[in-house]
Amino acid sequence: MDEIAQSIFPKKFSDPHITATGEPRASVSFRGLEMLWLNTGTLCNLTCAHCYIESSPRNDRLAYLTRGDVQACLAEIKSRNLPTHEIGVTGGEPFMNPDIMAILSDCLAQGFRLLVLTNAMKPMWQHRDELLALKRQYHEKGGGNGAKLVFRVSLDHYTVEGHEQERGPGSWVVALQGVDWLLSHGFAVHIAGRTFTEESEEVIRAGFAGLFAAQSWDLQAHDPHDLLLFPEMDETRPVAEITTSCWKILGVSPSEMMCATSRMVVRRRGAKNISVVACTLMPYAPAFDLGTDLRSAEMEVALNHPHCARFCVLGGGTCSG
Repeated sequence: MDEIAQSIFPKKFSDPHITATGEPRASVSFRGLEMLWLNTGTLCNLTCAHCYIESSPRNDRLAYLTRGDVQACLAEIKSRNLPTHEIGVTGGEPFMNPDIMAILSDCLAQGFRLLVLTNAMKPMWQHRDELLALKRQYHEKGGGNGAKLVFRVSLDHYTVEGHEQERGPGSWVVALQGVDWLLSHGFAVHIAGRTFTEESEEVIRAGFAGLFAAQSWDLQAHDPHDLLLFPEMDETRPVAEITTSCWKILGVSPSEMMCATSRMVVRRRGAKNISVVACTLMPYAPAFDLGTDLRSAEMEVALNHPHCARFCVLGGGTCSG
């Protein structure tokens, strides 16, 4: 995907300090690790049309993150008393990772809020008994821990046609069944959809409201937590670079960007060590690879990628819970 962006806009996003027009590029200072993302691997049961990470049943460019990898990160958080309060789990499809249940259990055991991104299809379905056991252990004991485990399920549109245009035939019914199962067993669920240039946010939220009512889901489509809408990610369309003056012009603060308070851990295929990257959206870009542990990743990030502008600054998107 970085190759696509550079072939279309060869002069943009090439210098980490200066934009194509010669202006100083915006950057984001690191304020502390509040949320750690774990990419469990790029393998997925689906091949979606616009997957930013190109997940598929064949793409193992990011290998499975192991339980040991995660335990090392959790140990560093604890030993350094980092301000981390939330762990995000993404992929690929996380439930394809053979260590997934142990990883979820370890995160919950240390008291973190846990946000799990899933398509709620067969890979998750195969872990139903283990998920129920996890819920009994961490939701129903200790009082008030029910919101510690949250599932974010991807539904790209409120219609079967719109959803399956992105995710393929047969994906709609199975995803709805997965959400039904999670909600019927008392799990906290959020829905992740997408915005489209041909539909306003008001129309999209109204459409999802109709879906939620038809499915008898106790979710509020106009609540940005119950229904998170991600900006459209069309890499063929040009996007402006973000300069230092843009913060004031746009009325946006760099401290609001994801890379100010979060990082993502990945394991590259064939690599000896894990890598800590600046953002969930740039797992492959070398410039956003910040080292092999959390300490080394505590640095300023130059917004030198189309996604920085398209998703975060101009799109107002965030992957956090």
